[in-house]
Amino acid sequence: MQYQDIKTEVSENILTITLNRPERMNAFTLRMKDELIHALEAADSNDEVRAIIVTGAGKVFCAGMEMEPEDGGNLFGYDDAEGMDPPLELIRDSGGELSMAIYNCRKPVIGAINGAAVGVGITMTLPMDIRLVAENSKIGFVFTQRGITPEACSSWFLPRVVGRQKALEWVLSGDIFMAEEGVEAGLFHSAHDKGEVLDVARCMARKLIAKSSPVAVALARHMLWRNPELDHPMQAHVVESKMIYWSHTFWDGRDGFTAFLEKRAPRFETSLADVPKQFDFWLEPPLE
Repeated sequence: MQYQDIKTEVSENILTITLNRPERMNAFTLRMKDELIHALEAADSNDEVRAIIVTGAGKVFCAGMEMEPEDGGNLFGYDDAEGMDPPLELIRDSGGELSMAIYNCRKPVIGAINGAAVGVGITMTLPMDIRLVAENSKIGFVFTQRGITPEACSSWFLPRVVGRQKALEWVLSGDIFMAEEGVEAGLFHSAHDKGEVLDVARCMARKLIAKSSPVAVALARHMLWRNPELDHPMQAHVVESKMIYWSHTFWDGRDGFTAFLEKRAPRFETSLADVPKQFDFWLEPPLE
């Protein structure tokens, strides 16, 4: 796929995806959504990529949805939908499609939020594992002030990230707040000088992948996102019992313990292609 609204670079096993519409403050387009999903899915099946960073070109991260689509169509892509209850396939929330792609990715995803992030510009980051932000950046879940409702699965992710009370305050008011308030609430890991955010993200990415098994990281990431939503700890016990057996017997754990006892670096040679993408205890519900 030829990228137009993003650019990508792989270095030190880290894929950096840059939202690349600085003249429009990296406003989100349907093309950008398609390109981001394509880049994420390609990285997910590429063993060279161990971690992913998403950042923005220019002064801001993302100013939200592009309000003036180049093709002149509906800015949400609903041109073919009619009536109150069209087929869901015609009204897929584009931010939600991206959020699900991030959620399903098996590589750690870090948001290097280098400036203002508003609307889908902030909701798209919620499924990311770690969010770093530039100091004094303006952040806003502004939907109610535009007469619309939250998207990008943010009604699921945001209360889990910052708690329901803070999520309600931010979403119902639609007010802009500063990055430092987001750090205090747990929305962001930390705030940094604008010129340092991407460098800090790269350091964080290197830390996550330096000594760890790619397969173990992928499985642990999914366990920490999915297991807290199970109804009972016994269900998590079942998942963990199977995962530790499989990882130790068939995947990178085969050499991990041996290497520790032999006081040498482990040889993590299992490809993610050899590990199932879907497990029966985490079945995704149908779109209906």
